[in-house]
Amino acid sequence: MKFSPIDTSILDWSGDALAVGLFADRVELTADLAKLDDRLAGTLKETIAEVNFKGQSGECIATRVGGGSPIRKAILVGLGSAEEPQLDEWRIAAAAAAKAARTQKCKTLAIAFPPYKEDAVTTTEAIVEGATLGLHQDRRFKSQPDENDFEVETIELIGLAGQEAAIDRAGHTCAGVILARELVAAPANEVTPLSMAEMAQQLAKEGGFEIEILEREECEQRGMGAFLGVAQASDMPPKFVHLTYKPSGSPRKKVAIVGKGLTFDSGGLNLKTGGSGIEMMKEDMAGSAAAFGAAKAIAPIKPDVEVHFISAVTENMISGRAMHPGDILKASNGKTIEVNNTDAEGRLTLADALVFADALGVDAIVDLATLTGACVVALGDQIAGIWSPDDSVAEALVAAGEKAGEKLWRMPMEQKYFEGMKSIVADMKNTGPRPGGAITAALFLKEFVDKTPWAHIDLAGPVWTEKESGYNNPGATGFAVRTLVNWVLA
Repeated sequence: MKFSPIDTSILDWSGDALAVGLFADRVELTADLAKLDDRLAGTLKETIAEVNFKGQSGECIATRVGGGSPIRKAILVGLGSAEEPQLDEWRIAAAAAAKAARTQKCKTLAIAFPPYKEDAVTTTEAIVEGATLGLHQDRRFKSQPDENDFEVETIELIGLAGQEAAIDRAGHTCAGVILARELVAAPANEVTPLSMAEMAQQLAKEGGFEIEILEREECEQRGMGAFLGVAQASDMPPKFVHLTYKPSGSPRKKVAIVGKGLTFDSGGLNLKTGGSGIEMMKEDMAGSAAAFGAAKAIAPIKPDVEVHFISAVTENMISGRAMHPGDILKASNGKTIEVNNTDAEGRLTLADALVFADALGVDAIVDLATLTGACVVALGDQIAGIWSPDDSVAEALVAAGEKAGEKLWRMPMEQKYFEGMKSIVADMKNTGPRPGGAITAALFLKEFVDKTPWAHIDLAGPVWTEKESGYNNPGATGFAVRTLVNWVLA
């Protein structure tokens, strides 16, 4: 699909479908829209009245235009409130328009939305992101093609001439989101520690990254006992992946992105049982998917920022080699951990990954993980939790999420809660009491960052959706890729 920014007026455009955006508190046809409606024999006004179109977020109606018009279909799309405009409404509206064009079998579509806060660059990026992600369908594992499959070939952006760079950047970002979606959606017999390492090597080749993959023996030499304790039951060898993007000149900042990389989580000897969602534990590597998706997006954008992408990739399985509840592991910073629950394994892998990142001398670290069900209970399935002892890092990530339309809610780091994780026989346990479980998980991770400003994002809720929502179709959402890109570029 090709995007083309044009300066053609809606009065002069011709093609299969024209989508116009209307605000909920201004559902009226004025200026060029009124003139267009006159040329279309009142079709727009009649459609608004017939379906009681309100201009609400995501509201969309397509109608045929008759009488030899140069436009075959007209599409009306809601943009929400004009008084309190939200950038994400442009993405949602673009997705709705693109899906309507596909349903109506339109090869060419023009989108004519008013600019968001008179910002042509931001408007362009939002429309491209919404349309691209809204039309994305993951059919890799279907044996038959979709009978209703149809491709929109060209989307022209009316009034946004000259925004080719914004289109390119949005396209790169979407490519990263789609990579993350496809990694999370693929089953654990397709996405393994080995295939993740191979994918990272391909990213390095395509994007000009430096790459370091630590095998089990090298991890042992570095004392990564927490990571290897989780990995020891699997027949799949663990892979510690470190990708580095370096700009051509001196970087204005250096950051590290650490993603939890459990390609499957059985729970270990604390086995997940029926009804626990074990069949969905292919998504337990969504943190690393977001990190690698951001890497794919950032490489062609070429920011003046040094970025390290890190993931300790393994499975959490059951065998005669499995770690036991009660085992004591030593992380690479020397701290000891009593394993009181083998199903709290993600934080163990992240512990050694964070120690590794902390030693790089970067300005900030963010880790991302499908870490706790407790965060889903607290915030639901559309909001990720963020914890940080550093206000500037937390605020920058929340702002990056707001721009991306990905909701982050800052949660408390109540240090007193760590009392519940103290162990008689080791420095700490890997889980605390049930209440405040997402908070104690963040406090656990804090023990493995010594000197670098750091934030933890628990994205267990929004990485997957069971139903269509805006520009997210059922399945993996690719959550946090766009937030990370915005954070790096800020």
